[in-house]
Amino acid sequence: MSGPLDDPRLARGMAAQMELRRGALAGGARPIGWKVGFGAPAGLAKLKITAPIVGFLLDRNVVASGGTVAISRFTMPVAEPEIAVEIGTDLPGGGDEAAAAAAIAALGPAIELADFSPLDDPEPILSGNIFHRHVIFGPRMPRPSGDTTGLVSTVLRDGTSVPTPDDVTANTGGLVRIVRHVADTLAALGETLRAGDVIIAGSITPPLMLGAEDRLLAHRLAPIGEVTVRFS
Repeated sequence: MSGPLDDPRLARGMAAQMELRRGALAGGARPIGWKVGFGAPAGLAKLKITAPIVGFLLDRNVVASGGTVAISRFTMPVAEPEIAVEIGTDLPGGGDEAAAAAAIAALGPAIELADFSPLDDPEPILSGNIFHRHVIFGPRMPRPSGDTTGLVSTVLRDGTSVPTPDDVTANTGGLVRIVRHVADTLAALGETLRAGDVIIAGSITPPLMLGAEDRLLAHRLAPIGEVTVRFS
């Protein structure tokens, strides 16, 4: 079985990203978890990869639900309605899907904001932490093994419904496989997926390109709850 960083582009990009993360932590930032990106079939094909790429989350990039973000500061602002996966127990790399499932404690809605660039090389994308700028979390509910049965995603953009798939993981792949992949990737870097970490698991819909007219995005993950963010 190939390792998660056997591709030299991924290895170089993740090495640069970890340097970026270490610098942020040395400057007082607190780690809160991880993110995946480009996990949809189109994203995998675009970067010529076989699994999502992994980035990091810091407390300084969290915006409270209902808060306002000035997207005028972004070059190409993008919003992604996602599922936040809370990890309940440490998960070393090299485990099976049963171990990954057992490590999942809770799920909830989230929105990620990114400043996109039309690159097709994963090395610079990873070096810049996959365009990440902010994350907004909603409430979470215990969901043993990351079970998504019965979850329904509703996305409203300025009150207008955005189409979402019936299967909330149709565009991202299963949550257990994502968690296992993140754990394996971190292990290859000498890191460990820890209890209390949160993974945002990729966009439920195709990424939403934002413009000056956008004012409010809401993501409801029924029956768990809702997260919102305003734009200026």
